[in-house]
Amino acid sequence: MRLPYLTLLYLLPLAVYAEEPWGKVDLQTAKPLHEKSCISCHVRMYGGDGSKMYTRDGRMLSDRLELLQRVATCNARVSAGWFPDEEAAVAAWLNQQYYHFAR
Repeated sequence: MRLPYLTLLYLLPLAVYAEEPWGKVDLQTAKPLHEKSCISCHVRMYGGDGSKMYTRDGRMLSDRLELLQRVATCNARVSAGWFPDEEAAVAAWLNQQYYHFAR
């Protein structure tokens, strides 16, 4: 189903006011989740403390939404069993610690 062109123009201003892709999160829960489910895999891949996953040249993420999607993918890949709010918290924490993507 296609929306009429004018309808899309009316919806465009709503995108400007859209909430962060992860919404409001509890950052206190993110670090322990990350340490439990992510670090061992990242250490196997990059050595050291695994943080090179986030700081290496040529990293493939370019914005907050891609970061959230990557966290969700990794959650599924390693069967961490996180709920969407936990994925969102980890994505927000990673952005705060490593990526610093602007809104």
